[in-house]
Amino acid sequence: MTASRSLAIRTPAELIAVVPFVMGYHPNNSVALVGLAGSRMEFAACHDLPPPEVSDADAELAADAVADVVTRQQPTRVVIVGYGTARRALPALLRSAEAVRRRGVEVFDVMRVENGRWWSYACPDRECCPPEGTPCLPGDSVIAAEATFHGAVALPSRKDLVAQVAAVDGAERAEMVRATERARRRFTDLLAEDLTAERCGRLIRQQGKLAIRAAEKCYRSGRSLEPDEIAWLGVLLVDRSVEDLALDRAATAHEWQIRLWTDVLRRVEPAYVAPAGCLLAFTAWQAGFGALARVAVDRAIAEEPQHQMAELLHNVLGFGLAPHMLRRPGRAR
Repeated sequence: MTASRSLAIRTPAELIAVVPFVMGYHPNNSVALVGLAGSRMEFAACHDLPPPEVSDADAELAADAVADVVTRQQPTRVVIVGYGTARRALPALLRSAEAVRRRGVEVFDVMRVENGRWWSYACPDRECCPPEGTPCLPGDSVIAAEATFHGAVALPSRKDLVAQVAAVDGAERAEMVRATERARRRFTDLLAEDLTAERCGRLIRQQGKLAIRAAEKCYRSGRSLEPDEIAWLGVLLVDRSVEDLALDRAATAHEWQIRLWTDVLRRVEPAYVAPAGCLLAFTAWQAGFGALARVAVDRAIAEEPQHQMAELLHNVLGFGLAPHMLRRPGRAR
């Protein structure tokens, strides 16, 4: 959730209720660092609690890395929320708070959430923040409804978020295998029209532009592409110029674009996953859904580790760059 979808936070309980919507899933055994600009939540970065066997030095390095990501966003202050037992979460909370303070950013509050209750470690008022904790807001609270209205979702876990970009299987996969073979033959026939490199390049770009525009029109109207259309688009996107065209057209993200590239990513065969993963990652990042962008680019890299755009987006997300800092990640040539 970026500034364009930022929400006014009035109480600590409201902040805790909104964090899952900013992340896209309900954190568990993790630490979320929430950036505020005045009373408005601007972003959140989340990392897993270090396992018990990790040394203090390594845990501090991890906290420093996340603090670097947070401070690049230039928040006026930060709230740190841990999810888990006091024994596991509290040391990580304190390390994160100290890392943020060392970078000159105010830590407004340090909180922990466990079993539907939350605790503040910055508030000394026992009536406001009792030792037994304070109940979290219900799932249908006003602030949760406001986040949903803005288009945010909060899945049960990060595992569920990963499942949203996983490949389809069963009958759908079998149909996509057949459709991909037809698309490959169609691509071969296209190249056979003229074997000169310049002419082939123009033909591919022309077909790519037509396929991208047809896909956009389809999803803008609320429909979905057929298997043959998905497969053909996937094959064409392997060409760098076609992928660049699609990236340029994704610079202003819309919900239907996220749906489009999610469908393409899930349905194309493995050889065509990387461009689709990059397009979903770029679109989700532009729209403020950083967690979705991360799992999409992770899938792209898993299938094609040397894909240049996937590597670039991986670095953009890793450094915590906001879309306004880099409107269009240029491609290495």
